[in-house]
Parts: sequence; structure tokens; C-alpha cells
Amino acid sequence: MKSPNLPLWATFATTTVALLSHGTLGADRDVLVRPSSRFPVTSRAANARSGGLTTGLGPSVATTSAPVPQTPPAMVPSAPYGGHNASGTFGSIERLAPEFDALIAPDAALELLANGFHWSEGPTWLWREKAVVFSDVPENTAYKWSAKHGVSTFLKPSGYTGTALHFNEPGSNGLTVGPDGSLILCQHGDRRISKLTSHGYEPLVKYFNLKKFNSPNDLVFDRQGNLYFTDPPYGLSGLNDSPLKEIPFNGVYLRRTEGEVIVLTKEMTFPNGIAFSPDEKTLYVGQSDPHSPVIRAFPVKADGTLGDSRVFFDTAPYTNKGPGLPDGMKVDLHGNVFSTGPGGVLVISPEGKLLGIIHTDAATGNCCWGDDGSTLYITANHNLGRIRTRTKAAAWR
Repeated sequence: MKSPNLPLWATFATTTVALLSHGTLGADRDVLVRPSSRFPVTSRAANARSGGLTTGLGPSVATTSAPVPQTPPAMVPSAPYGGHNASGTFGSIERLAPEFDALIAPDAALELLANGFHWSEGPTWLWREKAVVFSDVPENTAYKWSAKHGVSTFLKPSGYTGTALHFNEPGSNGLTVGPDGSLILCQHGDRRISKLTSHGYEPLVKYFNLKKFNSPNDLVFDRQGNLYFTDPPYGLSGLNDSPLKEIPFNGVYLRRTEGEVIVLTKEMTFPNGIAFSPDEKTLYVGQSDPHSPVIRAFPVKADGTLGDSRVFFDTAPYTNKGPGLPDGMKVDLHGNVFSTGPGGVLVISPEGKLLGIIHTDAATGNCCWGDDGSTLYITANHNLGRIRTRTKAAAWR
């Protein structure tokens, strides 16, 4: 069973596997489970930290320390958590269909670029800087890695700019590049989506019907500049039971270019990763719910709203592949979905067939295309890795 230093949704996966395997919950951490509206809550002991690059956007906040999990030596982070350069390979590749060879070469390996993070998430490629940026959500920090300079602290604080910490996972989560090339961040602690400017964070989305969001998690722009995003409660202590929760559901939203925000669906219990098909006629949303760990596909209407969804892929039969639930995802130019899930990154055809798995040996948060659009960068628990592919991003500069 994983240690309690994993993010909340990752502990859900571990709990689910334990239930499936043994029929009971482990007693090695204070977890609250069941019914479906209640999920494991792991206590985090606050521990003040200092150091690293600051941005002047707000004070540093209390972070947490936790036992180091039993993982291979190359993957064990130092305490307190702090990213550092690493090398070598990790994980493995599982080929489940002949079509997989056209996407991942037989000799491909998952390279280890950096490790020592608490929970790495939300990678995105900065094409102007030729670098990948990503979040360490519990540590309220964003990092940058490039082939030239390696890993460095990029933003601290990244998601919570206040002083009174009331959040399980306060930092930034999903990141993306906006139509103007600026970095856009889902900020758990500040419960908003913001744009990084030379003057600091400029909020793009703060409220829905005058109520604060739960903790915006992941996001994607369409070609017209409309912003789609998910809002589960993972940043809130107590999740759905948090007294800070103002919106009674966990939604998927659209922010139109003129600023209007509308809810697209309330049907998903824990909406998480989000991505478009290459033609933008389908919106995929991962549901990180151990009781229903599915990826749903929504038809996109002409006005940008969504039609009735269908289950695109159900990860429940694959819990034996390793820890993890549907989380972040990206799509290639052929419509194949690269989604995190049990075992690592699941590669799924447009028809919903599992072609193969990029195993990371850990719960895996998200992935992104980088370099020339054919390299897949992966954030997997304490690690940042990459794998060269034979395919390419659906849209690339």
C-alpha cells in the first residue's frame, strides 16, 4: 500500500486495489471511505519550508513532510521534498496490440529526467523556451526542466498566495499555454484559474454564480480560444465534506472568450483530466472515482456546449496493472488518447481499444507533448520522465 504522502486521488486508487485484493482497508493511515461522496482523506502535518526561487506573488506557505514510500533507490526522494536532476530509465512498456508499435518503437524506454518531488502534475511545454513546466501540488511549487539547464524552481507559490493554509493540495495543478503564449494555471489554493504575467497572477476565472470554485484541476483551450476546465474538490480538506465547498457539485465548465462562464455538465463525480479529439468534435474527461474510473466522451455542439456523454474507456478491469485512476490526458494527431490510469499512461485508440501501457511504477498524474511534438513528458508521482514516440501531438506549433 502506498504511503500517505501521495495526493488524495492517488490514495483512492491504492485503497481500491487493496479492497479488490483483500476485501478490507489497510489500517496504516487515517482514511475515511464510503459512501461514494466520501473518499480517503490523508492527514498532512504542516511543516514550514524556505528556499527556492520566489516570484513576489505572495508569501511561501506551510508544506508537509511524510514518510518516504518503499520504492527503488533511484526513485526515492530526499526529505524535505525538492526536485533535482536525475538520469537513467524507469518503468517498462507493455504492448497489448500490434498497432502500438506504430506509436512507440520496440526499443523505446522511459527516461528519468528529474525526481524528488512530492506529487508532480500538470506538465505543459513552453515552446518559446524549449522547456517543460509542471506542478508539485502539495509543495505549492512549479518547476521548469530543459535539456540545457535541467530542473529549477519556476514559481513559488504556484497555486496558493494566501497565508492561512486550509488546503490538502494548495499548489497549481493543470497548466497550459494560452492563445497568446502565456502560461495559464489551475490554482488549487486560490480556487481559480490565472494567467501568469510580468506583474504576477491575473485571474481569468474566480467564481461561478458568485460562488468560489472547488479547486480547478485541468484545462484545455479550443482553437477559438474558449477555455474548458474541470473542478473537483481535491484541493479542499475533506473534499466534498469541506465546509469551504460553496458549489454543491463537481463540474466541467466553459469560459468563453468574452469571459462568460457556464457549467457544461454536473454528471461526473470527480472530473479530472480533459482533452479534445483532433477535430474538436469530442471532449474527453477522465473521472478519478474508484467506484467508476472511466473516461467519458462528450460530443461538442456548435455553440461549444456538450451533448450526452458515453463511456469511452473503463479502467476498472485494469486495476491489476498498477496504481492510478483516470487523470490527465493528451491526444495525438491520429486521435489516440494517452491517458494516465492504472499502471501509468494508457494508450487508447479512437475506438476505445487499449493498445499498450507506458508503465511508470507509480501513480501518474499527467503528460504532455514536447520538443517537436513527438516527445511525451510524463509526471509520475516523485518523477519527471519522457519517452520518444513515433506519433505527434494533435496540434503543434
